[in-house]
Amino acid sequence: MSERCRKRTCCQRRHPRLLRAVFELSRVLENALRIAEGTPVTKYALFGVLLLLGGANAFAQSADKEPKELAVVELGAAAGWNIASGGSNVAPTAAVEATPIEKWLELEAGVTPIFSRHSTEWDVDLLFKKPWTLSKKVEFMAGVGPEWVHVRQGGVTTNSVAGEVVLDFMFWPSKKRRFGWYLEPGYEYGFGRAHERSAGLSGGLLIAIPWP
Repeated sequence: MSERCRKRTCCQRRHPRLLRAVFELSRVLENALRIAEGTPVTKYALFGVLLLLGGANAFAQSADKEPKELAVVELGAAAGWNIASGGSNVAPTAAVEATPIEKWLELEAGVTPIFSRHSTEWDVDLLFKKPWTLSKKVEFMAGVGPEWVHVRQGGVTTNSVAGEVVLDFMFWPSKKRRFGWYLEPGYEYGFGRAHERSAGLSGGLLIAIPWP
């Protein structure tokens, strides 16, 4: 058996439901394309959906490779700057990152507590990142996701939702990839009444958790 056949067989064993769903949807869309031959707009729209299904199939084929580690813990500091008011802050930050689909998707859940004299703020975010390997020691990720902002000021508690966009640079000095460091600039837009906008920069230590 060739190497390509072995990889395809392995992928089918690990992701039978996903491959079966892609196959069934492809059959349905193929029949729909035959029906829509007389309607150019519908035909082109369905052709676009077929392209998306091809991307899903690529996801399934790339998922047969195991991630390098079970998870990565990020411990560091975050500096933020409010674009409207000009206020700034520095706070500790922590996050855990996992890889559901190797080379395609990284999930990061993080928390940043911000303490001041008159208020306390907790920022909790969930980021969806696309990774790229620049070299054996450098990785780059672009991510986007929602953020929950919990603020207590003057005895009043407010909760709001924001959107966040980040660029993540990860550096692994050694081949074992046990410890490293990261640098992550980002932009945040609040969906509350004030529609606050802020820019930030975080950085710190990376701790890889190996597979048991």
